Amino acid sequence: MESTRDYYEVLGVSKDASASEIKKSYRKLAMKFHPDQNADDPGAEERFKELGEAYEVLSDEEKRAAYDRYGHAAFKAGGSGGGFGAGGFHDPMDIFSQVFGGAFGDFFGGGGPARSRDGRKRGSDLRYNLEITLEETASGVSKGLELEKYVACGTCGASGSKNEGGAQTCATCHGHGIVEQRMEGFGSIFRKQVACPACDGSGQEITDPCPDCRGQGRVEKMDRTQIEIPAGVDHGTRLRSSGNGDAGLRGGPSGDLHIVLHVKQHDVFDRRGEDLFCEVPVSFGTAALGGELDVPTLEGAASIKIPAGTQGGTIFRLRNRGIQDISRGRKGDLHVEVRVEVPTRLSSEQKEKLGAFTESIGEENSPMHESFLEKAKRFFNL
Repeated sequence: MESTRDYYEVLGVSKDASASEIKKSYRKLAMKFHPDQNADDPGAEERFKELGEAYEVLSDEEKRAAYDRYGHAAFKAGGSGGGFGAGGFHDPMDIFSQVFGGAFGDFFGGGGPARSRDGRKRGSDLRYNLEITLEETASGVSKGLELEKYVACGTCGASGSKNEGGAQTCATCHGHGIVEQRMEGFGSIFRKQVACPACDGSGQEITDPCPDCRGQGRVEKMDRTQIEIPAGVDHGTRLRSSGNGDAGLRGGPSGDLHIVLHVKQHDVFDRRGEDLFCEVPVSFGTAALGGELDVPTLEGAASIKIPAGTQGGTIFRLRNRGIQDISRGRKGDLHVEVRVEVPTRLSSEQKEKLGAFTESIGEENSPMHESFLEKAKRFFNL
């Protein structure tokens, strides 16, 4: 169902509501409009679905941010939200079970395993922690990931059956994959749906199991997955690779692979948002007389002009030499702080010449000296 109402309005909360307030409101309204509690109200089921859709978005930090920015367009195919395409919402019964938890959530049938419409069970989502370099975050990179997971059995074509026609409709659940149980609680009788124990929720019984997958339709093996990492990602960025999680049971849909990026600390650069910062040494002579200085960037060396009399700690900015903003497409800047190197190993002749030079210019020629004298005059009212 595609809701046109504002999600905050659906849940009856303000736009600055906390996560606990959103959950509390959903619990209250879900109980009120649950179809099993409103058998005579034809609109209750649609209202319940609307609540589930709104809660799934507003209870997820990333989805809520996308919704706040783009509205309902964030979850439509081709929308600007990115990563939350049309059809991505879960069954409201699953959300109901997660919110209420345990057996209480199961009273209304929310405790069963995730299944596709034909009764086959979806595979599990997987998480992969991936370390990348700062250079790779700046340019984007294609990575091959190796992970052990369930893949479709090649021997039986994921059917779980040794021979064609070896699967038949489960006599217990009649192909639905779920059975209904009745429970009593809070002075009422509730219906609970659970995965069929006879067919493990698949809706079919295997009469001649495949010897390789033992009727599961999937086998565990090391698999390689190629993913594209866009330029501009940062430490902690999460990417979702749809369908690259565990294969489902007996041909069920695969889960998703969630990649969490960890950016390795760089030896030269420090990243702050889209900007980069680094320190570069400059010789005493170049700082005093001026000149050209080669500085590092992620694209290679660049040259900056050092004016005569440059002081240590001076920062030079190189525009568009930082990291690309993943949302706006523009690049940040590189900030280079120069550190004046003071000679430490001088010969007798060099010390003599440097002493004569220092004596010839006097302390009054130092900008820091002038600054100190001005402060002193103000302090003593001179």
